Amino acid sequence: MTASQSRSPRLIVRHFLAMGMALVIGALTLPLPAHAQQSTQPSTQPSTQQSNQSPAGNNALPVEDVQTFAEVFERIKRTYVDEVDDTTLMRNAIRGMLGELDPHSAYLDKDDFEALRETTEGEFSGVGIEVGMQEGQLTIISPLDDTPAARAGLQAQDRILRIDDTPTESMSLQEAVDMMRGDEGEDIRLTIMREGEDAPRNVTLTRETIQTESVKHELLSPGYGYLRISQFQSRTGEQARDAIAALREEGELKGLVLDLRNNPGGVLDSAVDVADLFLDSGLIVYTEGRLPDSDMRFSASTQTSAPDVPMVVLINGGSASAAEIVAGALQDQQRAVLMGTESFGKGSVQQVLPLNNGDGLKLTTALYYTPDGRSIQAQGIEPDVDVVRGRLEVAEGSGLNIREADLENHLRNINGDTERTEREASLAESDYQLGEALNLLKALNVLPRTQGGN
Repeated sequence: MTASQSRSPRLIVRHFLAMGMALVIGALTLPLPAHAQQSTQPSTQPSTQQSNQSPAGNNALPVEDVQTFAEVFERIKRTYVDEVDDTTLMRNAIRGMLGELDPHSAYLDKDDFEALRETTEGEFSGVGIEVGMQEGQLTIISPLDDTPAARAGLQAQDRILRIDDTPTESMSLQEAVDMMRGDEGEDIRLTIMREGEDAPRNVTLTRETIQTESVKHELLSPGYGYLRISQFQSRTGEQARDAIAALREEGELKGLVLDLRNNPGGVLDSAVDVADLFLDSGLIVYTEGRLPDSDMRFSASTQTSAPDVPMVVLINGGSASAAEIVAGALQDQQRAVLMGTESFGKGSVQQVLPLNNGDGLKLTTALYYTPDGRSIQAQGIEPDVDVVRGRLEVAEGSGLNIREADLENHLRNINGDTERTEREASLAESDYQLGEALNLLKALNVLPRTQGGN
């Protein structure tokens, strides 16, 4: 079955990769790209555990279990302190059934579908955080760039103890998401507990309509570009291609930093498109599940924007799903050096299955694997170079921050001053990891690369 066949009207399930329910709930994919091909033969790579039974199963639902469910349902209706309608009880039962499977399977009502669409298109109303459940506690997975959450300094792994005056301890993920949603201009107060701090803090955020550009770029230094991808939306691949072209217009591109830190994932197709910008052959990612439609392979095309530019990819604990696909592909193909800290470790694929009542079912149906056959589920990707987040400061009075060029009336260099840009000069202080990535790229260019090298 080819990728073009997968676009037929009968295939209504849609794949996406994101870290979980959130103020921005996941991301929906587009039709499969041309370089995706579904497997028609058994894969030689490590596979997930398969059931010997057919997907539908041959075991009938035990009558005793059906009777128990009906009995509980009836007793709740008759004796619960508040009257509960049948629809609410049934949907709660469905949510409970899915909630015990894994953190990423969920029942989607019409509002959830709308949130999914908004996330994919890059516009939504909220505070801009991706959240999930870790050890039973509502946790910030990643703040989105240029949002109220990011501007307030919220960080990945911050625990949310209260939403306004309501404790989150006994909340479901969906309940927390619903509480954090709201209209533009409305305030919300989050009580945050950060590792290493003695006491929680209250942070008040104002909801706003957030239009996220998933790709940003700039020159860190002459010849050295910076490409930041905050999440994978439907147009991220196209935007990244345009950004690389813009960087090349500034002159020879000697190196590129691809920043995937705090990228919660998103559209699978876009992740493949981004990896394809730097690879001209080979496997990017493949998925395996119980159903034949879950087995897919995505390979690089020969149309490549930057096949030979030295690269450093920055990752951290907020890099997940689609971001890990890109990082894993570039690492396995030895196309880039990965720098930073271990990634999040979400290696599962969800499908959104429309239901007859207009709602939907988001269900984990497959695991994805890097080109070398690595499953990163609950493991994450290890960087090639470990660099923790930090801030470099010069001790006051040490004199180490004084250079000849800083002295008044200093003699000019006969070749002209070669002053560093403000951006480059501040990297070691404001973003230590990015500064180290730039230093590594420059080191890679000290000696000429051998012919045929990466």
